[in-house]
Amino acid sequence: MGGGNCNPKDFGAAAYWEARYSSPSTGGKGGGGGGFFDWYQSYSALRPLLRACVPTSSRVLMLGCGNSLLSEDMVKDGYQNIVNIDISSVVIEQMKEKHMDIPRLTYMQLDVRDMSFFGDGSFDCIIDKGTLDAMMCGDDAPHGAYKMLAEVARLMRPGGIYMLITYGAPKERLTLLNQVQCCWEVELYIMPTPEYQLKWSNGAAHAMMEKVALTVDRQLPPDYVLKNPESHFIYVCYKSDIVTEDNSMVAGQDDAMTSF
Repeated sequence: MGGGNCNPKDFGAAAYWEARYSSPSTGGKGGGGGGFFDWYQSYSALRPLLRACVPTSSRVLMLGCGNSLLSEDMVKDGYQNIVNIDISSVVIEQMKEKHMDIPRLTYMQLDVRDMSFFGDGSFDCIIDKGTLDAMMCGDDAPHGAYKMLAEVARLMRPGGIYMLITYGAPKERLTLLNQVQCCWEVELYIMPTPEYQLKWSNGAAHAMMEKVALTVDRQLPPDYVLKNPESHFIYVCYKSDIVTEDNSMVAGQDDAMTSF
């Protein structure tokens, strides 16, 4: 994640982000001086999956929005209601000013471990692009990550989607999800990092996304070999509040397409 010389534990600290977004030398998350930066993957890479799983009429919550262009690009593509939150008041004010003429984008300073401002079942979709990874770098990890995921589960409506883009393999990330008192139906997609794609495509970026069937205990198949060592794991997690005797999901994917 990001650039610069810092202890990885800094990524879980509010003070780190306040200082980073206040510095003219970094240009926000990841540096580069451009003022805006997207962790991990751009909207163009994620668009096929987002459009297949998340209707444009959905109320979306963007966790740890930073100065990413993802929400802006989603609105340009037809999404109607995106609430963006970040622990940094500095970046929230920056993004409010940039998007003051786009009412479909809302920006609020909030800690993802306590989102009590919102009522239960407030969102159809919650997107997390690197925020859980940052929480796992905090001094209170994994407790802080658990609190965040418990809030995510609370805020999602039954059948809603939590889309997690992360470096964490199923053994780590699904273990965290399983600790939350919520029934999840999980689909896994694996996508090489943009840097890796450029390295092996002679400079022509091409989004490569592979759907991987998890085992019964929701892990990678024992014979699965990661084709690209520099990859992101994308978990599409459907929430259900109704559980059958065999612990399978009853409500969840009625309104979502799973092919693209």
